[in-house]
Amino acid sequence: MASEYAIKQQICEIGKRIYDRGMVANNDGNISVKIGPDEFLCTPTGVSKGFMTPEFICKIDSKGNILHAYEGFKPSSEIKMHLRVYKERPDVNSVVHAHPMYATGFAIAGIPLTEPVMPEAIIQLGCVPIAEYGTPSTEEIPDAVSRYLQHYDAVLLENHGALAFSDSLLNAYHKMESVEFYAQLLFIAKMLGGPKALSEAQVKRLYELRRQFGFKGKHPADLCPVLAQGKTPCPNCDFSGNDCATSKAANAASADNDLVAEIAKRVLAQMGK
Repeated sequence: MASEYAIKQQICEIGKRIYDRGMVANNDGNISVKIGPDEFLCTPTGVSKGFMTPEFICKIDSKGNILHAYEGFKPSSEIKMHLRVYKERPDVNSVVHAHPMYATGFAIAGIPLTEPVMPEAIIQLGCVPIAEYGTPSTEEIPDAVSRYLQHYDAVLLENHGALAFSDSLLNAYHKMESVEFYAQLLFIAKMLGGPKALSEAQVKRLYELRRQFGFKGKHPADLCPVLAQGKTPCPNCDFSGNDCATSKAANAASADNDLVAEIAKRVLAQMGK
C-alpha cells in the first residue's frame, strides 16, 4: 500500500495529465482516492488541477467532514458525487471527474455514447449513458448518477462533463481517457457521414471476450437489465428491456446522425465546398 503522501503525489500527477490534455480548464474537475474504510483524499476547490502540489490535497470522511486540510484549502462541493459512488460501489477506490472536450460535447448535446463502433470501447466501457442534469454542489447530481452505478464504470453528466471510477486512480483516469477517445472517434465518424456500427452478433462476441478476460468493474456484458431478462445484451439498452430499434437511445442516435449530417452539409455549403 502506497503511503498517504505518495497517493497525494499521484493525485497531483493525474491532475496535471487531465489539465495538459485539455480535459479541464481553469479550476474545473476533481479527483478523489479512497485510502481507508472512512478516509478519502480529494482535490480542493478553486485550484487548477495542472498546478497542484501534495499539500493542496484534503482528507475527508464518508460524510464529507474535513479530517485534514492545510489553511486555505477545502474540498470541492462536488465531492458529494464522489462519495455517492464510494457508498454504492464498494469495489471503487478512485473517482475522476473532468470536462473532456468531445465527451462533454456529447453530454451537452444530450447524446449518450451508445453506438458499437470500436471493439476496445465495447470491451472496456460497453457504452456510456448520460446521467440527467443536476445542479452542481447539490444532491441532484449524486441522485442522477446513482441510477447507473451498478451497470457502468463511466457516465456522462448532462450539460456538465464526465465521471469515471475504478479500483485504482490510474485505472479511473484510463477510463476517462477511454471515454474521451470513444467520443472523439464517434464525432469524427459522424462528420464523415456516420459510423458503421458492429452487428449485434459481433457485440455479443466482444461481451463474451470481456467475460473471459475477467475484467474488473461493472459492465453491460455482466449486469445489463436486458441480459438479466434473458435477452441479448445491447449497448443501446435504455433500461426498459426494449430492443435497439425501439430504444430511446437508438432513436436519439438516429435523429442525431441526421442533425449532424445536415449541419455538416450547411457548413460545407457556406465554405463553397
